Amino acid sequence: MANSPVAQTRLKQICNDACDSTLSTASAYDHAQTAQWNNSIINSILKALISESSTSETSPKYKFCVNSTIIQHLSDPRPAGASETGAQTEVEGEGVVMGESGAAKKVGRRGMHSASGAYWNNEKDGMWSHKYEGGEAKGMDIVVSVMWIAV
Repeated sequence: MANSPVAQTRLKQICNDACDSTLSTASAYDHAQTAQWNNSIINSILKALISESSTSETSPKYKFCVNSTIIQHLSDPRPAGASETGAQTEVEGEGVVMGESGAAKKVGRRGMHSASGAYWNNEKDGMWSHKYEGGEAKGMDIVVSVMWIAV
C-alpha cells in the first residue's frame, strides 16, 4: 500500500477509533441501530481521512469511499437454556441446540464473503479493508473498507 494517502497503521487506528466511539454504549447487536451505527462509523472515518490528507491551504488530493458492514452473530431465538428437548450444550465456543428432530444444530456465526474490484491507476488509487475486533464480544462483526482515488 505504498500509494495510500494515510499510513496503514493510521488507517487501522482511524477505523478502530470510529468503531470504538460508535459502539461504546452498545452491548449487543441491535438491528434497529445498525443504520445509525454504520452512518456514524463512515462519517467519522471520512472526516479523519479528509483531515489527514489535506492542509489548511489545499483540499484533499483524493476522493474517498468508505463502506461499513455489520454482521450479526447467529443466536437461538428461544430464551437462554430453552430448547424443545431441553438439551443445550457448548462446542468450540458456539452453542449447540437440539432441534425438533433431535439432531444438534449449531448456532453462533454467519458466513460472509465480500470482494471489491476497480479499474483505476494502480500507482495513485487503492483500497484497504479491516475487520474491527471489538465487535465480537457484542455479538457482531464489523468490516470496514476504504477506497481512495487521486484527484
